[in-house]
Amino acid sequence: MTLYYAHPTAVIDEGCEIGEGTKIWHFSHIMTGCKIGKNCNLGQNVVVSPEVVLGNNVKVQNNVSIYTGVTCDDDVFLGPSMVFTNVINPRSAVNRRNQYLKTHVGKGATIGANATIVCGHNIGEFAFIGAGAVVTKEVPPYALVVGNPARQIGWMSEYGHRLIFDEKGLAQCPESAEWYELKNNKVIKIGHV
Repeated sequence: MTLYYAHPTAVIDEGCEIGEGTKIWHFSHIMTGCKIGKNCNLGQNVVVSPEVVLGNNVKVQNNVSIYTGVTCDDDVFLGPSMVFTNVINPRSAVNRRNQYLKTHVGKGATIGANATIVCGHNIGEFAFIGAGAVVTKEVPPYALVVGNPARQIGWMSEYGHRLIFDEKGLAQCPESAEWYELKNNKVIKIGHV
């Protein structure tokens, strides 16, 4: 019994692991050796390459290719047409399959539409990568980054709201009412106060 849904046009190779409640939509290709968690949603024209790992509740929008070397924790959002790379210096005539660099996307992170993540740079938990950004270095947890090359312009709550810190280094998410503290250029959630 299949515990996930795959549109009839999707291609699912043998040897993948796909969690219960996951949905795979039109013209997507799921390759051997990848692991996809429970309750994920993979939009139209998505490619998941061998050895990719997606946690639970990962949302992959249309036209995203997730290449070997990428891992995403639970609750990650990958926006439409965003791009991962896995070779730092690709050449058509040079085979670099043994030189794939790894990229890890932390729990709850969002990567906006048309953003590019240059391989070998990890994205911290609950970070927010703006649409069209080109990430060329590590992104700390809760960071808001935009532009090309991407630069940090602020901090985000777990609910996706920009945090405005007071003189004591405290900020409250307007939706969840949870508090966050900024200390030594790092954000931690301190919960309800």
